[in-house]
Amino acid sequence: MNHVPDPCIFVLFGATGDLTRRKLMPALYNLHRDKLLPERFAVCAYARKPKTDEAIRQEMREHVTQYSRRAPDADWDALASRIFYVQGEFNDDQGYVRLKERLEQLDKELGTGGNRVFYFAVDSEFFVEITGRLAKNGLLVHSRIRHQPQTRDDHPRGWTRVVLEKPIGHNLHSARELLSNIAQHAAEDQVYRIDHYLGKETVQNILALRFGNCIFEPLWNRGYVDHVQITVAEDGGVGSRAPYYESAGALRDVVQNHMLQLLCLVAMESPGTMRADDIRNEKVKVLRNLRPMSIPQVAQNTVRGQYGPSAGGKLPGYRQERDVDPQSNTETFVALRCYVDTWRFAGVPFLLRTGKRLPRRTTQISIHFRVPPLQLFEDAPMLATCVGNVLRIDIQPEEGVSMDLAAKIPGAGMRLQTVSMDFDYARAFKRQTPEAYERLLLDAMSGDATLFTRDDEVIAQWEFISPILDAWAALPTPRFPNYPAETWGPDDALRLVPPCAQGWHLR
Repeated sequence: MNHVPDPCIFVLFGATGDLTRRKLMPALYNLHRDKLLPERFAVCAYARKPKTDEAIRQEMREHVTQYSRRAPDADWDALASRIFYVQGEFNDDQGYVRLKERLEQLDKELGTGGNRVFYFAVDSEFFVEITGRLAKNGLLVHSRIRHQPQTRDDHPRGWTRVVLEKPIGHNLHSARELLSNIAQHAAEDQVYRIDHYLGKETVQNILALRFGNCIFEPLWNRGYVDHVQITVAEDGGVGSRAPYYESAGALRDVVQNHMLQLLCLVAMESPGTMRADDIRNEKVKVLRNLRPMSIPQVAQNTVRGQYGPSAGGKLPGYRQERDVDPQSNTETFVALRCYVDTWRFAGVPFLLRTGKRLPRRTTQISIHFRVPPLQLFEDAPMLATCVGNVLRIDIQPEEGVSMDLAAKIPGAGMRLQTVSMDFDYARAFKRQTPEAYERLLLDAMSGDATLFTRDDEVIAQWEFISPILDAWAALPTPRFPNYPAETWGPDDALRLVPPCAQGWHLR
């Protein structure tokens, strides 16, 4: 994170929303603190409520004070002086006219050269509306047009980029429709579909771990890997997201994007270079080689769950949450067994698990290696089971990598015990780890699309997920709720794990 982007204006739709409050403004402030923003830079917030520039600056300071990893200090004023506000509705051309006038004024005053990042921190139902209005009012210039020779009367054209938050569609059909509508106004190289998991340092380190260390790559295949587990566990409930979650569920909310992206980084081949398209090409190959499932296979390889009240009734069940249907059949837990039919991983189960109201918040990938082919240590209790070496990649809340090994216990006899070799990011680098959004916002401003999903990635993800949703609609609904809050999900999820694994793995 050492490249300072070109001068630009960061245009923020949804400036008064939760994402801006918790993530975006703190990220921009920390980039400013680290001197990673260009000197000629501004934030232009757009929302429907009437506000002054001073009012939005005060609000943004409060957000940074509450949610930033570093509290605002003397540097805040320099950034605050470059935060501006434009009032307007998403579907009102007059608001976009005011926005255009303000941006052109800022270009002249600050020298930002017409460069824009339009960040859509809004519900996906507004994506097409905003994109269309931006294009109609001359704010979003399609890159095919932008690269045409300019006439004498043309104003200098800067670059324009659009950053979209998930979800991109509700199923395969809606995703295709959404992508098609946006493509009418913005080319693929202008669209940055954000998945904040890809901005996490530990996720990025998967590529360094695999392709920067010769000791791992020769073993990273079906000859040595027994199975792979990916867990994304949340200890909280749905909170204020219930209206969205009721129509989404865990499969759409987490598996379709975050977990499939993690799977891609584990299963992909080495890219030819670290350029964005080379990396994304390899991820698409993984997604296209995910084995599709018929209805009977979905019944065999997936488990759905919904949390009920905790033991003693301290925590409510999902159906008792605010804005949730008391008869809701929305899943809050998914366990899934799938296969990547490539030469590298053919026949290796990939086990994915995510849920809400689980005992703790954690994201972990564990690579389970095969056991040695010969049992030399007949009297060693540890190897009486078929547990092999496990490589763990901890993504959150602690970030690090560890490896489980068999070692002899000091003393007489050959008694073995599992020990761990640990690498902890905080201890190793002795510095604060940047938040994911800091890296992603910087990359969007710099034009680096490596950590953003391409349109064919989105389609390939839905091509795998949509048949599962269709199969669930045809299969009997489980008797919800089927796991108490603060437990690890339905007991039925254990049947997806190979017997040798002795259950789902978490340290």
